Amino acid sequence: MRITTWNVNSIRTRIDRVTDWLATNGPDVLLLQETKCTNDDFPSESFTDLGYEVVHHGRDHWNGVAIISKVGLENVRQGFPGRQRAPFDEARLISATCAGVDVHSLYAPNGRELDDPHYLFKLVWLERLRGALDPSMPTVAAGDFNVAPTDLDIYDPKRWKRRTHASLQEREAIQSLLDCGLRDVTREHHPGPDVYTWWGYRPGMFESNRGLRIDLALCSSDISDSVTNVSIDRAERAGSRPSDHTPVTVDFSWHGK
Repeated sequence: MRITTWNVNSIRTRIDRVTDWLATNGPDVLLLQETKCTNDDFPSESFTDLGYEVVHHGRDHWNGVAIISKVGLENVRQGFPGRQRAPFDEARLISATCAGVDVHSLYAPNGRELDDPHYLFKLVWLERLRGALDPSMPTVAAGDFNVAPTDLDIYDPKRWKRRTHASLQEREAIQSLLDCGLRDVTREHHPGPDVYTWWGYRPGMFESNRGLRIDLALCSSDISDSVTNVSIDRAERAGSRPSDHTPVTVDFSWHGK
């Protein structure tokens, strides 16, 4: 089974790139983030024409998440359990069962600045995410976490020392997800430096590999034990009008309990 996560930074802007990549690489499940459109505007037909089922959660031209699957879509849930009060009603989480795996496509809040109320929202959002996951069952929670878990995940840790994405509280939130039974399979398979998934649009950032690893795939132990490969497709960050993120793909041989 192959699962890919990709923050596309506007699906309508990049639909041709995404469908071309999908046709070439053929993941069983594609998780999208930052689609930036409503459900009515999401180009579902482009994916169903390729043999996929689609579920999208989008309320406006911000945020937006989707699960695109050719191995089934059951038990679809949008957002966190319970009442969806603002700002937790933003379209940042969608979940479904795909071939017996509980799959979550997520787009964590950015946080903006350490003294911004949005930063507290981010921390609470990540805490609620932990409560929404059940690692005792086969689980893949993947997407744009907007957190670089360690200094190894940042091209220049000193530059980011007092900024969001690298603060102690954010990293503790990611560690709490690992402590509850999830595993960071990208880091397990790529333990060395210079492994990034996001590069800013400023000239030279991508070319000099000045990036962050903020797109994570956290998997329950049963899934993690069966992972055969994790790949980061740097080529999709290049070329004409790319997203500032690139696809992260997890291949595993898990066949169920």
